[in-house]
Amino acid sequence: MEIFHPDEKRAQTLAGFMVGSAGIYPSMPQQHRDFFAGLPSFYIATLDDHGWPVATVLSGPPGFISTVDNSHLRINSPRREDCPALSALQSGKELGTLGLDFSNRRRNRVNGVISRMDKNRLELAVKQSFGNCPKYIQRRKITPRQSEFEAIAHLSGLDSKAREMIASADTFFVATHAHAGSSTGGVDISHRGGNPGFVKIVGETLWVPDFSGNRYMNTLGNMLAEPRAALLFMDFVNGDVLHLQGHTELNWQVDAQHKLKGAERFWCLHVTSAWRFPGLLPWQGSDIEFSPATLSTGIWA
Repeated sequence: MEIFHPDEKRAQTLAGFMVGSAGIYPSMPQQHRDFFAGLPSFYIATLDDHGWPVATVLSGPPGFISTVDNSHLRINSPRREDCPALSALQSGKELGTLGLDFSNRRRNRVNGVISRMDKNRLELAVKQSFGNCPKYIQRRKITPRQSEFEAIAHLSGLDSKAREMIASADTFFVATHAHAGSSTGGVDISHRGGNPGFVKIVGETLWVPDFSGNRYMNTLGNMLAEPRAALLFMDFVNGDVLHLQGHTELNWQVDAQHKLKGAERFWCLHVTSAWRFPGLLPWQGSDIEFSPATLSTGIWA
């Protein structure tokens, strides 16, 4: 069975390398199952009724994620009716998920199809399960915080609060999709990290450096197939979550305009819609240390 879809292979070629094999499994290894069971949060992405990627973060006490067997993952978490990502969930939909432990910088991804769901629980039939290296993940100590329900705020553009969150971010998540329904594609959500300031804002466009990684090219390959994407930023102090949607463009060559230490290429998101959930996170993350694996100096030329 093919592991990568055609546009992932094309992205690998454009980046100047080929991936002959990869640790991508059709079911979850036991270590992945144990890892998910201990997480306090989980990042998910799907498509809305118009085919746009939408993403959010789910939280709960360790154990709110469980695995019935190595092919089915369950998430028990209340779903907000005003969240576009959660309202898009239904049986048969593609779902990309990511578990990340900020304390040790470990992350694993599971992609598949929603096989069952009810009011507060959904079950994922696994198609792909794989780990990623700890590069560019900022270590954080996660502690509970008091959170109050606040309504979603739809933005007409990037307001000053959104720009401040993006400009100071060392972490965000990107949701993409391609070839929905195939054995080698679907919805995906991935982590991106760097020194604060590694995302550059130019008007309503965000420029993002692409550093050396696992070479799977899942995200960029999906962007080649379908340029629409969603980004998820978080304020680890006050719990705000910012969601952006837009069209992406890829820049395969580093030039004078787009230059940042460690970047091998760049991509940008032209923002078309945005919303913010004030105080969504029931936890906060305090820096333990800055990750020495981050290559960027964080300062754009």
